[in-house]
Amino acid sequence: MIDGKLDDLLVDAGADGPPQPGTIYRAKVDRLIKGQGGIFLALPDGAAFLRGAQGLTQGDSILVQVTGFAEAGKAVPVSNRLLFKSKYAIVTPGAAGINISRAIRDEEQRIRLRAAGEETDLPMEAGLILRSDAARAAPDELAEDIAAMADLAHALLADTEGSPECLLEGPDAHHLAWREWGQPDDIDTAQGCLETRGALDDIEAALDPLVSLGQAMMAIEPTRALVAVDVNTQGDLSPAAGLKANLATARDLPRHLRIRGLGGQITLDLAPLAKRDRRQFEQTLRAAFKVDPVETALVGWTPLGHFELQRKRERLPLSEVLK
Repeated sequence: MIDGKLDDLLVDAGADGPPQPGTIYRAKVDRLIKGQGGIFLALPDGAAFLRGAQGLTQGDSILVQVTGFAEAGKAVPVSNRLLFKSKYAIVTPGAAGINISRAIRDEEQRIRLRAAGEETDLPMEAGLILRSDAARAAPDELAEDIAAMADLAHALLADTEGSPECLLEGPDAHHLAWREWGQPDDIDTAQGCLETRGALDDIEAALDPLVSLGQAMMAIEPTRALVAVDVNTQGDLSPAAGLKANLATARDLPRHLRIRGLGGQITLDLAPLAKRDRRQFEQTLRAAFKVDPVETALVGWTPLGHFELQRKRERLPLSEVLK
């Protein structure tokens, strides 16, 4: 929570839920599908779909990592570009080199971090990314974090032969919060803290499609095909009402999508907006999504004047996990 308002929410899907993004499998090539740009793989508990795979034949073993949650009735999306990710470091097999987060601007810090990375025994042809939080880590803590990811990569990359098997479970909600939320000002684990901090009210509000934007309102409604976002000026009849409502939507939309766990195709049916104001809306929307941790592509305008986004399905919808 930031300034008394729910900013992010992570909820585990449960033991019988789908595999978490980040899960690593040893899979078998099952079917090569012409015209779809990928192949189907056999997992120990279902099927996966790998895009852009080349040089593989039926029966081959391959290591893959879950990249998101599958839509109902579809295979689990996976990638053969593995990432071993922790709070401070990411080991990148197949992408050699040491890279440091652009958020770290201090040159002395960058030199220190590069030196720490160069001391690591990385797997062959693997690289290392040092994340922004690495700048705040103690030297021994950073070295331990990098070594843990390097050792994990060494172990799993050597385990390619055998029947389909889950080699590494994806991070749970607690681990994700530790890894991605930085260093919080305060951590409250007391019984009932969600209620006393006001989080329960915000969670209940996140299950309601209607969102108040002051004088305006937006409705966020997931369908089977896409997530529809409708923006309404309500009773505001001033000339700038549409622009104000759309800018308020742009600023707050990433937070609401994040909390609700929504992804895939997202279509914004905006309040009336002059074409001359579209650039301002896009700039505001781009700035808001720039700090959002979930990968989102701003696709652009449709002939009908809607604005479309494509968002990675890194989370399950909140309405499903809280059934």
